[in-house]
Parts: sequence; structure tokens; C-alpha cells
Amino acid sequence: MQDTINFIKEKTNNFEPEIGIILGSGLGEFADEYCEHSIPYSDIPNFIKSSVAGHKGRLVFAEIQGKKVVMMQGRNHYYEGHSMQEITFPVKVMKKLGVKTLILTNAAGSVNECFRPGDLMLITDHINFMGANPLVGSNDDTLGERFPDMSEIYKKDLIKIAEKCAEKSCLDIQKGVYFASSGPSYETPAEIRMARIIGADAVGMSTVPEAIVANYCGLKVLGISCISNAASGISDVKLSHTEVIETTNKAKSRFKAFILEILKNI
Repeated sequence: MQDTINFIKEKTNNFEPEIGIILGSGLGEFADEYCEHSIPYSDIPNFIKSSVAGHKGRLVFAEIQGKKVVMMQGRNHYYEGHSMQEITFPVKVMKKLGVKTLILTNAAGSVNECFRPGDLMLITDHINFMGANPLVGSNDDTLGERFPDMSEIYKKDLIKIAEKCAEKSCLDIQKGVYFASSGPSYETPAEIRMARIIGADAVGMSTVPEAIVANYCGLKVLGISCISNAASGISDVKLSHTEVIETTNKAKSRFKAFILEILKNI
């Protein structure tokens, strides 16, 4: 950890971010417009190079709306064969760099039949169906306690701020529960029916490990899903990653305006 921190501080002239943003599939262009320092993951000690299309794989540092921000331009996933500890390591690094608030974004399929591709959904809670937990293993008492409370991972005050920002930006916003499976295969129609029965509104393959670790580390978390497609069984369209990228590209201007307004108000 200390090797990683020292390397990043040297490359960024001791930049001290207060807000972290993890940019999901198709949403990475936001970081291209605001870049004072950038470091490829492949250069950072103990970071993993991203292998997923739509993920550039670099840390970007910038001052946006008067806030010092570090952005992950793409993330690593459990389905790539990495451990839960490896994919959540960057969140712990953000904590050590000084981040207090973490905005998690992703592309997700809609389980809620009222949602449409292109909608933005504020995550109110999640269901971990990945079969693993990133806190398994020895505990680092400098980061958090052994048995962290998870009753309010996605902070209600941040959700209220985001709702006001959406209203100010004339955005129709959804709210709902995010269901995370391990991937990389998409869920079956039966799994989606199960997810709906137990209270899910959207489904994806990321975010939950990072949210768990961020909450464990004492970070305030805001989660935003870009609804990229209808989940399996809801429509007759075959699911593909290409569709995910195409939909998030169409939504990126609204997403950018939304994030900028949120940064201004938190």
C-alpha cells in the first residue's frame, strides 16, 4: 500500500483528492475532459491493468467544480479472474490519499420493467449475489473494523443532494436496488425473475465490492447506474456488451451534466 501511495503522490505532485469517482462501462469520457494528472494502471505498483472494452484503465486527477477529484477511468472486475481484494485495492488507496466521498457508477440492465435504456438510477441499496465478500481475510484495523455495519452504504443525504441536482438539471431520475452477480455471463431469465422477487431494480457485475469496502473504510458512497438494456427475459433482444457501450454513449451528455451538478453541491 505505501509503495502505491508514494508512487501516486510523486507522479501527481502530492495531489490530495477529496472525492473519488469510479467510471463504469462507456462512461470514461468524463475523465478525458478534466485531466491535470493521469497514470495508467499498468504503471502503478499493485494495480491491475483493465482488460474490458470501454475501460481505459488509468487514474485521472483534476480539480472540478472547485473540488479535488481522483477518477478511475475504468475498473477491474471479479469475472476477469482477480480476487475481491485485488479489485477493491484502489478504493483503499483512495481512502489513504484523503478521499472522503466516493461516487460509484456503472452500466446496468433493468430488472424493473418501468425503467428504460438511457435512464439514470440512484442506487438506494444492493444485493450481493456474487458469492464472495471483499472483506474476507485478515482485517486491517487502520482502514476499518472487522464487522462493519451495512445498514446505510449509499448515504441518504447524498441521494437527496443528487435528487435535487437532477431536478435542477431537468433530469428524470430513477431510484432502486442494484443486484450484483459475478458474471461474465449475463443472467438467465429465471435469475432475473428471482432478482425481481427479492427486490432488485437493476442488475450488473460490479460496484458492490467497491461499495462494501468504501463503507468499511468510512467513505460516504453515492451510486449511479446508467440503465443500458433490459435484463434477460424482459425483452426479446439478445444481450451484448456492444449494446451496453452504445447506450451509455447516448446517455453520456446527461450523465456528465448530472455529475458536474453533484460535484458542485457535495
